[in-house]
Amino acid sequence: MERVLADDLPALRSLVSGLQRDFDAVTASLSTPWSSGQVEGHVTRLKLIKRMAYGRADLDLDLLRQRVLLGP
Repeated sequence: MERVLADDLPALRSLVSGLQRDFDAVTASLSTPWSSGQVEGHVTRLKLIKRMAYGRADLDLDLLRQRVLLGP
């Protein structure tokens, strides 16, 4: 991180600055046994279902609820 901050690479310097600001959170995320992968997978699935329905006229809430619960 010190070498990146010494160089003239604005994008990498910004990344390292962000990592340093949240160093405790980054360390905890890499060292704890917990993962949010399953939750993120559900969020991604819901976004996909919403995107598939985007632009369709009169998509009612019941249809969306069925697609979410029953899955594609």
